[in-house]
Amino acid sequence: MLRLKEIREDNDLKQSDLAKILNVSQVAYSYYELERRQLPIDLLKKLARYYKTSTDYILGLTDIRKPYPKSILED
Repeated sequence: MLRLKEIREDNDLKQSDLAKILNVSQVAYSYYELERRQLPIDLLKKLARYYKTSTDYILGLTDIRKPYPKSILED
């Protein structure tokens, strides 16, 4: 289960705010939250950077919010 709604609400953001950040429509973003549409990897990475957390946390694979150390391959 994706944690998109939980993280968004924790940061006092609206779906429309995240839609603008991700450059998608509010409807498309709501589909990601409801898991009606699969979240593309590039948007998942963008959200992880924005929220300063790991993709694993967003995907519900870990309960640890702290991001992983930055990769030497990432610029």
